[in-house]
Amino acid sequence: MKLAVHNITGKETSKKISLSNDVFGVEPNDHAIYLDVKQYLAAQRSGTHKTKGRSEVKGSRRKIRKQKGSGAARVGDIKNPLFRGGGRVFGPEPRKYHFKINKKVKRLARKSALSYKAKDMNIIVLKDFSFEKPNTKSYCDFLSNFDLLDNKTLLVLPESNKNIFLSSRNLKNVKVLLASELNTYDVMSANKLMIMESSMNQIEKFF
Repeated sequence: MKLAVHNITGKETSKKISLSNDVFGVEPNDHAIYLDVKQYLAAQRSGTHKTKGRSEVKGSRRKIRKQKGSGAARVGDIKNPLFRGGGRVFGPEPRKYHFKINKKVKRLARKSALSYKAKDMNIIVLKDFSFEKPNTKSYCDFLSNFDLLDNKTLLVLPESNKNIFLSSRNLKNVKVLLASELNTYDVMSANKLMIMESSMNQIEKFF
């Protein structure tokens, strides 16, 4: 598949670029995408949830009433889980939600996500550009040139560009990533995938 290279004003240039069939033309595997997205979202969880158990709650260990003769159930100290303010039974403990999937499955998932975007014609190849200074309005004008101001977009850069990153970070539906950071979740969640021309070789190299 060949795509025209666009400039920052939204117009096609005379140059065209070929998408690698090994990356953008594979048969999509939905289960691989599911596993990779599940792992990505699980890794975002901090897992710092915690409640205090009976041994951790502040309170006296004194037996609050005698064992027999009261006519009520026997009880121990005030930290009993049945009492208000007592310890919680089987409460959540800090844990990691991250789990491992094979590298080949992860690579297949990312190729599948890119192939879906290519199949649906949701990839725009851009001629390399930069901003002279961080400016959110400049980034909005750039998106307006492609009529994508209200769409969720993902811009893939070949290398770190501070001006582009700072210009985009205040916009709700915009995300900017390096080619080395490209992941299945962000590709699938974007309506349009905008890839700089220099990023193509890096994407094909990584995948």
